[in-house]
Amino acid sequence: MGGDHGLSVTVPACIGALKRNPDLRLIMVGRSRDIQDRIGTNKDRFGDRLRIQQASEIVGMDEAPRLALRNKKNSSMRLAINAVKAGDAQACVSAGNTGALMAGARFVLKTLPGIDRPAIVGKIPSLRGHVHMLDLGANVDSPAYLLLQFAVMGSILVKYVDSNPSPSVGLLNIGVEDIKGNEVVKEASKLMRASNLNFQGYIEGDAIYTGDVDVIVCDGFDGNVSLKTSEGLAQFITQLMRKEFDSNLLTRMAGLIAIPVINRFRRRIDHRHYNGAAFVGLNGIVIKSHGSADVLAFRQAINEAVQQVRNQVPENIRVELADLMQGPGKPA
Repeated sequence: MGGDHGLSVTVPACIGALKRNPDLRLIMVGRSRDIQDRIGTNKDRFGDRLRIQQASEIVGMDEAPRLALRNKKNSSMRLAINAVKAGDAQACVSAGNTGALMAGARFVLKTLPGIDRPAIVGKIPSLRGHVHMLDLGANVDSPAYLLLQFAVMGSILVKYVDSNPSPSVGLLNIGVEDIKGNEVVKEASKLMRASNLNFQGYIEGDAIYTGDVDVIVCDGFDGNVSLKTSEGLAQFITQLMRKEFDSNLLTRMAGLIAIPVINRFRRRIDHRHYNGAAFVGLNGIVIKSHGSADVLAFRQAINEAVQQVRNQVPENIRVELADLMQGPGKPA
């Protein structure tokens, strides 16, 4: 029920995901009558692969997370998280209020042993495909020990989702030299070097797009600013190219010739293909879609949930957390 567009996006995205994933089952939680009206005859088509669960309340996009957690226990968001807790679902996907989703998920699912706070991790396109970056906004102020936990969780996630046995980790900083950065970043660097992570040291903002590392670690403030800047830049480049190719007859002809290249380029930088950020560190899988997501983007968020379920991300984080936190020669 959440996001900027509600059921006009989420329902067709769910239908599309069911078509593309024959082993997928979905529980659509919200106002059942409104959902049924949108689904129409598709309900019969998918049989028990598509269920509708009534929710009497909805969390608004601008509601305070604490109030939503306390006052809306029958909201679509809360009931979806409860389904994961109860084992009725293996993942929750929402385009709703990020703060309320995080508050509800943390309250209901709790964090994994050894994890103090969950983080938001997402994919950003790079020259070598994509990089995973965290935290993207869950923790604005993060001490060094939290940055280490983020690095460990991101590394384990990439190991299984991308089939990468030894993901490289970089710490976002204002320079690559050891003397650069604030005290929190410097201390986090020491902790990561002492761990069993494949830590590559500091990286600067431009290295986000080179793909030199597989996991980029930062606090939620820097991560969220970087993410939104990346998405804005991608839209700016796409619109600028369209404007330039449409400027006169000659450029329009050139544009027709270049259509295959342009389409591949647009797909590479289109943030919709990277939609779906995971709340890692929880006893369960919760995926946050952009509130502005269209059908393609929300379907991608569902696909991200499918991948994390198949790769048992929370279970693998639980199993491997201690080994990566433990550095050579450090006592248990």
